[in-house]
Amino acid sequence: MVKPKHIKWDKLSDAEIIEYAIEGNQKAFSKLLEKYQNPIFYLLLKRVGNENDAEDLTMETFGSAFNNIKQYTNIYAFSTWLYRIAINKCIDFQRKNKNKQNINILNPENYSDFVSETLTPEEIVINTEKSKRLKNIIKTLKPRYSQVIELRYYEELSYEEIAKRLNRPIGSIKGQLYRAKELLEALKIII
Repeated sequence: MVKPKHIKWDKLSDAEIIEYAIEGNQKAFSKLLEKYQNPIFYLLLKRVGNENDAEDLTMETFGSAFNNIKQYTNIYAFSTWLYRIAINKCIDFQRKNKNKQNINILNPENYSDFVSETLTPEEIVINTEKSKRLKNIIKTLKPRYSQVIELRYYEELSYEEIAKRLNRPIGSIKGQLYRAKELLEALKIII
């Protein structure tokens, strides 16, 4: 397929956008995210009943889809493939959370389940050093990635707040945050 210099994204089919995505075109990923983010979010919200969990699962869904985009075959619609990934993420999430049990704190047998959250002086020093190294590594990322990481994890802003502060669409913020995490994971740093 001959690729034009100026792409009219709104005129392309999913299959054509996916071809660009497979080649690593960031705009193609953004277009897919923009088109399917809300339907996936609401599908997951209906199943988990919590906006924050649904938001996280949505980003995990797109992360998996984008990491495995080369495995997509057009036997099924892209939306069907994406929905299946979302449902699998949801099932994994529900299984993991099903194992969490409520603890009766009035029962003395359960006291051993409570662990002090106070850090030792040694743990504080180690965490401070790790934090400094992580901040230095984040500074080496492109500004669009380091900004969203700092706003999300250091200032603890919501996606909406970050989008408003940076005057960017929320889909772009989520996509950049995902890409930043990918870059850090490639460096063996997990946030």
